[in-house]
Amino acid sequence: MQHSPQPSGREEPAKTYCIAGHRLSAPALAAGLHLVSTPIGNLRDITLRALEMLAAADVIACEDTRVTRKLLEHYGVTTPLTPYHDHNAETARPKLMARLEAGRSIALVSDAGTPLISDPGYKLVRAAREAGYAVSAAPGPSSVLMALCISGLPTDRFHFDGFLPAKQSARRARIAELARIPATLVLFESGPRLASALRDLAEGFGARDAAVCRELTKLYEEVRRGDLAALAASYAGESAPKGEIVLVIAPPGAAPADAEGDIDAMLARALARMSVKDAVADVASVTGAARRDVYARALALTRGDDGAAK
Repeated sequence: MQHSPQPSGREEPAKTYCIAGHRLSAPALAAGLHLVSTPIGNLRDITLRALEMLAAADVIACEDTRVTRKLLEHYGVTTPLTPYHDHNAETARPKLMARLEAGRSIALVSDAGTPLISDPGYKLVRAAREAGYAVSAAPGPSSVLMALCISGLPTDRFHFDGFLPAKQSARRARIAELARIPATLVLFESGPRLASALRDLAEGFGARDAAVCRELTKLYEEVRRGDLAALAASYAGESAPKGEIVLVIAPPGAAPADAEGDIDAMLARALARMSVKDAVADVASVTGAARRDVYARALALTRGDDGAAK
């Protein structure tokens, strides 16, 4: 049986938020747990409904109060915050349940995007559902869906698998399991582990097309495409990239990208930091292409159309 909100017996102050210098009143929010999606980078991607719910809630449960506070301050929302994350979930969840029992409204957010994706929010939702409290959601930004849509890879069927294991042995075992899934794969990865993860993915999946989507919706948004071997070689020679990273990998049997174009792109990046000899050796070892063919492509890149060296 669904619980009815208990009367608070107190006068509620007006709850407002601010857009472009205009202060707006937030409609009353029913008691219960409300899942609210927040921007994945660009603060302007928040929805009007999300702002109303954040402003009207009695409390906002969030992963990192510092991150969420920046969003609230940007829109003039003064709702109090309480932390709810992997490390405190077991102790914080009963306190949130007590708030629901008291007839309060709780907005649950993640640091960015849609809550419950790679965070402990589902346990709170399950507990609230089982106890009979109302649970609603305000949809919005998702790095998983954005990366999938802009990757240029098949979108009719996809499998999200979060972060790969940090240890190489466990990561390779998981990659072997994922190799059998007949769908586009979407993964999260950290900058320091990106190059090694791509190398293991290239060894486990073979020549599948992929996209590395970084800092989506932010100023330095980057989407780098190619086959897994080409991407592995690309990031192997660079410092660890910063920011949030989403990997999108084509399903088994998907049509590969133009191999010659991939090799040219890899060579161009390699030639910018090493000699022709070293660049050819590096690209040939990663792609498995014949060294003489890679060398021919390298010469074509370092000479003009008239055959003169650049």
